[in-house]
Amino acid sequence: MNIAASPRSAQPVRLEQLPDAVFEMQVRVYYEDTDAGGIVYHANYLRFLERARTDWLRALGAVHSRIAAASGAVFVVRDLTIDFRAPARLDDLLSVDVRVLEARRATLLLAQVARRHETGEPLVVSSLRVAALDQASGRPVGIPRWLLERITPAR
Repeated sequence: MNIAASPRSAQPVRLEQLPDAVFEMQVRVYYEDTDAGGIVYHANYLRFLERARTDWLRALGAVHSRIAAASGAVFVVRDLTIDFRAPARLDDLLSVDVRVLEARRATLLLAQVARRHETGEPLVVSSLRVAALDQASGRPVGIPRWLLERITPAR
């Protein structure tokens, strides 16, 4: 079966072609993050990426619960591509960033990179599409204008 990707879908990205990060945070790898082999379990990277996106929005003044209460809008990951390049291990300190590829009325195309903090070695490179949906109906809605303006400042 051949499934064609939408042109606005998250696509694999080349690290050297990414724009600069707009936000970065550190994450320590705890025992609970690792698998039986002592490396970060693959699904836990999704949690690390989510934390970075949430803290980025928070730094822009956007708290998920307040946006939902004020406008009914919630953010969901519509699609995601992730390239696992190297393992992280117990006690590693990671830098996880957010990069804006495209901001549209109801969707954001983002890239995120998780690196080993001490060396800068890329461990995970991802691209994803985040959609704004009405919490009650599940239908697409616009990202609040004030937030979109902070994500894409006038040039």
